[in-house]
Amino acid sequence: QVQLVESGGGLVQAGGSLRLACAGSGRTSFEYYAMGWFRQAPGKERESVATINWSGTSTNYADFVKGRFTISRDNAKNTVYLQMNSLKPEDTAVYYCAGSLAYGVYKYWGQGTQVTVSS
Repeated sequence: QVQLVESGGGLVQAGGSLRLACAGSGRTSFEYYAMGWFRQAPGKERESVATINWSGTSTNYADFVKGRFTISRDNAKNTVYLQMNSLKPEDTAVYYCAGSLAYGVYKYWGQGTQVTVSS
């Protein structure tokens, strides 16, 4: 198992930047997990934002964040990051990180961090 704690959310103006971090801890080595960032806006379903494999050599992004967001990880620090640039009001949501030991199945979730982008 892994426990995940997100940080770095907040209020930012449109066009601004934020960097989210997700720290992992637990009995299973963090590097075994593929990691992802997801988000859920009020009244909407949760959606995938970006994912990264265990080594950081493969990433995937939702079309709506391509070119603006970057996912990365530092396994020595047990942390995955989401750098968010050129933020838009529609990026407002609770952002969650999640870990997966089985392809595409994200079983372990953090508590979420609120990101609010004002126009």
